[in-house]
Amino acid sequence: MANGPFFPRSGRSIRRQIESMQKRRLAQQKVVDLSSYRDLQVQKRMIHVLVVDDDEIMRNALKRILEIDGYHVRTAQDGMELSQALETSKLDLILLDVNLPWVDGIELCQILKSSPSFQQVPLVMVSAKTAEEDIKKAFSAGCDDYITKPFDVNRLTSVVRTVLEKASGENF
Repeated sequence: MANGPFFPRSGRSIRRQIESMQKRRLAQQKVVDLSSYRDLQVQKRMIHVLVVDDDEIMRNALKRILEIDGYHVRTAQDGMELSQALETSKLDLILLDVNLPWVDGIELCQILKSSPSFQQVPLVMVSAKTAEEDIKKAFSAGCDDYITKPFDVNRLTSVVRTVLEKASGENF
């Protein structure tokens, strides 16, 4: 991860510095194209979500549901793709399946929540495992919430909104 372009959540990120420079340059122009300014504002408010699930149908279903609510969604099918996304994307939320190949979601959750760079990123486990023991393991690993499959779309969107609001202090 150290070699990839990483944008820390704390402090002033490279992205915010570039946005600030772009706004200053827009303000210096005699004629400002308002659509450019609006596009910049929309990008700034866009919430970035990573969906990690080895089942392509589930990944795409979660992606579509969240995109309808206006989130920018990226997908990964396993821990390796998750690590690549962490190196190249600013993430506001991670939806993580428990049953993944090679490294399971509980282990990935523990790794992420023990990292100073990612421990503040909300993480919601999404799993077909409904046993109380499995849910306790997920919360012990550090997840912010747990959704069982099959899930109710309204419950999913409500949990996502609540977790994001709690993490940021903003209303979505």
